[in-house]
Amino acid sequence: MKKFFNTLTCLLLLISLKSVAQSEKYTAFEPGKIWKDDKGVHINAHGGGIIFHKGLYYWFGEHKIAGPRGNSAQVGVHAYSSKDLYNWKDEGIALQVSEDPASDIVKGSIIERPKVVYNKKTKKFVMWFHLELKGKGYAAAHAGVATADKINGPYKFIKSYRPNAGKMPFYPAGTPADKIVNCEKPANTYDGYFCRDLPGGQMARDMTVFIDDDGKAYHVFSAEENYTLNIAELSDDYTSHTGKFIRMYVGFQTEAPAVFKRNGKYYMIGSGCTGWDPNPARWFIADNIWGKWEYKGNPTIGEGSKLTYGGQSTHVLPVQGKKDAFIFMADKWTPKNPIDGRYLWLPITFKGDDIEISWKDSWDLKSFK
Repeated sequence: MKKFFNTLTCLLLLISLKSVAQSEKYTAFEPGKIWKDDKGVHINAHGGGIIFHKGLYYWFGEHKIAGPRGNSAQVGVHAYSSKDLYNWKDEGIALQVSEDPASDIVKGSIIERPKVVYNKKTKKFVMWFHLELKGKGYAAAHAGVATADKINGPYKFIKSYRPNAGKMPFYPAGTPADKIVNCEKPANTYDGYFCRDLPGGQMARDMTVFIDDDGKAYHVFSAEENYTLNIAELSDDYTSHTGKFIRMYVGFQTEAPAVFKRNGKYYMIGSGCTGWDPNPARWFIADNIWGKWEYKGNPTIGEGSKLTYGGQSTHVLPVQGKKDAFIFMADKWTPKNPIDGRYLWLPITFKGDDIEISWKDSWDLKSFK
């Protein structure tokens, strides 16, 4: 009987602890710390992005597992929802990896940086992501796309490919001739990469998707062995490319693009390419999505800024109902145990048209006016 009551006491204690974990409520952001969902589990949505729909924020990101296989897609893309941005409900796996060996998203492939957007014309939710084929390392450099009727899925995988096969970049009127790529005689190594990939489409690695005020969608991704960023227009249904695109910041390896718009100006935050290791963030500004984009340096300031506080950009989130309220979202990668990756969310401060990001151990949305 004593053994029975001891067992019962342990069970009640476990239930009580689980209840406490599930009822834990956040009222502030604490960058770099464990961030639990409504089930008391550290949020598993790495390299992610957020969309606001019908009063809720939805966060989509890479589902990681522990150990050396954790950086490949063993589960899929995880979804969460929130009313306040602090507390997140687990919505399950929005895009499931396939068990079919012939599928591009078979278990063991690489699915990175998923971003979901809503198409008002088709009433579909569209997810784009960087896809690497199983067993090919990072050689495929594909863009993958999936769609769903409901925001939390399930998403149906459509296709993966390299964008804009056979298409030359768009150049604004007046572009000097020596700035236009010539595949008969490439001017440099980077033009050589572009021309090499022209027949089959450009490499598409780290990426994001941006929806402009007019509903036009743009796929922004690292191309040409990551030495160039492409900004490419998507079709009206957001599921393919139109063939119109630009090459920006040619010759400087750039990853992790995050794009947003404020007061008619376009902003982009990205990073250098140092594998899983952090490096200084970089930002750009333009009056037109097609450029010219101006490089502005490192937006982060203070101690830790030379390594972006240990993180790498993934998304910039506009906060609903607040003017000039944008959150810089970054990942602090832990490649040896990917599931332990942390999230660095910090407010963006504007000084005229310039931006600054500074470290805060804890902060809340009251920081915004």
